Formats: sequence, structure tokens, C-alpha cells
Amino acid sequence: MPPSIPLASSLRPKHARQCRAFGHSAPAQKALPFSLNNGRAGALASDPGDHADHGENKVLRMLMFGKPGAGKGTLSARLVKKYDILSLSTGDLLRQHIAEQTEVGRMAEKVVAAGSLLPDDVMLKVVTSKLDLLHNKHWILDGFPRTLGQGKLLDSHLRNQGSPLSLIVNLDVADEVILSRISDRWVHLPSGRVYHLSYNPPKIAGLDDETGEPLTKRPDDIPETFTRRLEKFYASTSPLLSYFSTLVSGSNLITLTGASSDEIWPHLDQVVRSNFPGLKERAESREQKRRSSLSEAVLAREEREACKMRNRSMQSY
Repeated sequence: MPPSIPLASSLRPKHARQCRAFGHSAPAQKALPFSLNNGRAGALASDPGDHADHGENKVLRMLMFGKPGAGKGTLSARLVKKYDILSLSTGDLLRQHIAEQTEVGRMAEKVVAAGSLLPDDVMLKVVTSKLDLLHNKHWILDGFPRTLGQGKLLDSHLRNQGSPLSLIVNLDVADEVILSRISDRWVHLPSGRVYHLSYNPPKIAGLDDETGEPLTKRPDDIPETFTRRLEKFYASTSPLLSYFSTLVSGSNLITLTGASSDEIWPHLDQVVRSNFPGLKERAESREQKRRSSLSEAVLAREEREACKMRNRSMQSY
């Protein structure tokens, strides 16, 4: 298994700045460390046979693994919102094939109608029928592979196509953290409003803030159900992680450790930005960053002026 990436215990808050002498700037913060299988921080080894996929041309072809409730959906959504990345859902692709009555779709429809699981080779066709059209596109694949057999088939197919996986992220969130999170989570099913007893409790215990109706637990949020899902995760995903970590280009498997999506996000963002320099931010993300920078600049200027005023007041005494 790859080594976990340590998270910094604390970051200096922006509001904790102190007055400084004019012209003396703050030192740049040191980048947070992370490590890869080959021990080279900040660099992902490219596939030996993929000569064109490097530097500015390096394409993000990503899988994300994590326990139920680890934050895979939240973190993937953040990446897609910030960067020009396609998020591909296996379920959506399968429904599209069935709706369009493709050859794979007709085959899958019969299997699903019989209540059986789709064979690995059929699932591979569902997924790769889309991936094969995305040679120069950045993507994250959601919901596949789920078994070691599927992982081997996907890896082999992508390599044969000259477009191997370039990043595999394993989210390592402690079992007790997730269990505590789901144990304290309650929902108002008709509206989908979610409450958490620790940081977002309802105004009246057990009742929805808007309607006053009783809150309930999601079926997956019951500890016994979660335990079964966790056992299934370990049984199916551990072999997958072991397989990807022992490949020749296994250094593209990275483990991020934390207790929440907010903790893990800066480190995931750092990995993506530093290893895929050609990945473009979406226009709305750039505009939001520009506005944030302007706001910070205004605040910094006001802070400097306030410092000057305080210094003048002290000198007048």
C-alpha cells in the first residue's frame, strides 16, 4: 500500500496578520509535503510507453477510491467545478447505452432485467466506448472499476490504447471518523435537507427547521448497514489498490489522509495542479479567484493604512 500523505496540523489564519514595517513582506508559506510510491515528491512517473503524455501535455485520467462516506463525490465535484475535467459516471453511461439501444445496451438490458450483475467484459465495453473518444481530454471515472478483474481489464485496455491511467487517488479516512459522521447525520427525506448533530443541528431536536416534520436516518447511515458496506469495500478495493501500487508506473497511486473533505481538498488540488500543468481552470473559477484576490488586496491595503494610523498615534505620544 502506498504511504499516506501527512496533513498539516494547522494553517496560519489570514486574520492573524500583524502590523509590519512598511516594505517588509511576509515570507512565502512552505508547500505542504506529500509523497508518492517512488518517493519523488511532486512528480508522477509517466508510463514508459507513453512518450507524448508528459509536461504540459500530460492528461489527467483519474480514478478515486475511498470508503463509503469518505468524500469521493464531494472532492470529484470540486475538481470538476474548478478545472476543465469530465466526470464520467458508470451508471449514467450504462443508462445511456440502454436508452440508445446500442449493442452493449441491449446486452446489458437483458442482464439487468434478469436481476443479474453485468459481466466484467460488458462493463468494460460500457466504459471504454466513451473513454476511447477522449484521448486528449481530462477525466475522472466514477463507479468503475469495483473489482480486481475490472481493474486489470481497464488498465490493460487503456495501455493498449496508449492512454494509461495517470492518477489514482485513495482517500484514507478513519473508520471511526466516518461512523461518527453518519451516526450524527439526520435528514428530512421529502426535501433532502441534511442535519448533523455536531455542526449543523436542527433548531428543535428531531424536527426539520422548515416544516417541523420528523427527521429520519438514511438506510445507509445505520451503523450496522455501514459496517457491512465497509466490509464489502475492504474485500473488493484492497486488492485493487495493491494491484495498482505494484504496476511499473505504480507511482501514480497516491493516498491522501484526513478527517474531512475540507482537510483533504487543498492537498488533492496541489497534487493535480503540480502534476498536470496543462490542466485549465474553468472561466467561472478564474473569475471567482480574481474577485477573491481583489478582495484580499483591498483588505490588505486597509490593514496597512490602519497600521500606519496606529503607528502615527503612538508616535504622537
